[in-house]
Amino acid sequence: MSIDTATGNEAPAELSSKRVKDIFSHIANRYEKFNAISSFGAYKLWVAGMMKQAPISNNDDVLDIAGGTGEITFAVAKTKHPAHIQCTDLVPEMLEVAKAHYAAGAAGSVPVHFEVVDAQDIPYENNSYDTVTVAYGIRNMPQREQALSEMYRVLKPGGSLVCLEFSTPPNKVWRGLYHFYLNHLIPFWGGLITKDKKGFVYLSSSIKAFPDQEGLAKLMEQAGFVDVTWKNYTGGIAAVHVAKKPEAIN
Repeated sequence: MSIDTATGNEAPAELSSKRVKDIFSHIANRYEKFNAISSFGAYKLWVAGMMKQAPISNNDDVLDIAGGTGEITFAVAKTKHPAHIQCTDLVPEMLEVAKAHYAAGAAGSVPVHFEVVDAQDIPYENNSYDTVTVAYGIRNMPQREQALSEMYRVLKPGGSLVCLEFSTPPNKVWRGLYHFYLNHLIPFWGGLITKDKKGFVYLSSSIKAFPDQEGLAKLMEQAGFVDVTWKNYTGGIAAVHVAKKPEAIN
């Protein structure tokens, strides 16, 4: 099924894909500044938590989906030192920022390659990666079931999907405060920093329309993943899910 990622309602995939390309191509050079200011630095704790949960060894070949400006790619490189990372994103302008960071030494000695990839149609062979990472990406994909199936397909048996995504605070009061922040302050900060308030109205809407922690876990299980777990950060504003591809595929 294809949805409008801003509402969760059924819609042609092209609607959301074009919107995402337009927004992120426009804000690519200011995306990192927005993340830092709008989250009050909390995003660093989320990424650190993701790295602690990620079962990545120094022999692994890692595929980073929706890699954007390279934040997760370079965090993996610095903390896990894998054999190789393939950093991919739908938006070329985001990857250009990542490439500049890589040229400046952001990955240390870990080799990284970059490619424009639609995660709903991954152009890599079956069973080719030890780990797939994705942060803030699945929420922007109109064909989420297809994307998760593709991530499952390219993982080696026994490999892991590690996903950081905005989620739903379980506490009602905290959730209400968070939704106020999404409705009013995210568009404000987005407009101030990137001059694209409309794009951040979309960001707010997409977060509220996205499945909660349990809902995302169910989508992963439907794609074939097992042993799906998650851990909340900042009271559930963000969550890291870890899911495994079975060792033996029947």
